Amino acid sequence: MTLPLIGILRGVTPDEVIDIAREVLAAGITHIEVPLNSPDPFTSIGMLAEAFGEHAVIGAGTVLIPEQVREVHDVGGRLIVSPNCRPSVIEETRHLGMASWPGIMTPSEAFDAIDAGATGLKLFPAVQVGIEGMKAMRSVLPTGTLLYAVGGVGVDNFAAWRAAGIDGAGLGSALYKPGQTPEEVGRQAQALVAAWEAGEHA
Repeated sequence: MTLPLIGILRGVTPDEVIDIAREVLAAGITHIEVPLNSPDPFTSIGMLAEAFGEHAVIGAGTVLIPEQVREVHDVGGRLIVSPNCRPSVIEETRHLGMASWPGIMTPSEAFDAIDAGATGLKLFPAVQVGIEGMKAMRSVLPTGTLLYAVGGVGVDNFAAWRAAGIDGAGLGSALYKPGQTPEEVGRQAQALVAAWEAGEHA
């Protein structure tokens, strides 16, 4: 079963990205994004897509304009994650057959994203909306809408978010910070996966 977790490697460099991603994948996280405000992100995305594209969904985060969607697609990326809801970005992503995860914080943004064809919604920053805010939003979203929490979620609060009805999560600094070794990232990835799976039974 594919875990509903997206690994966010913000700040990763091309010379380390393969080794770090290998550890993330080994822990069971099969969706990986390299945010476009990382060093030379398109090189990293292309390397990941070539190395792991058959077994994982590789793509970009912090995607803000349609031109960036096309660049990610051109290097083999298949996942587009944004901090905001821009219908033109969502529409271009879906036109190219890629998965679209726009950032939303309000019901208005959520419905705009759904109308534009988003694969799922990234509640961001989740820590600011909070669990009660997420539950209120969930109550008005169409049945089956995928809602992932990103920003301030991790080992300590997965169980509470899962119990409240979140579908998945994006893992940023809890998974990877620039300068960490692949082994450190691997340990963090394993801890996050274990905590997510434990939350299923909480």
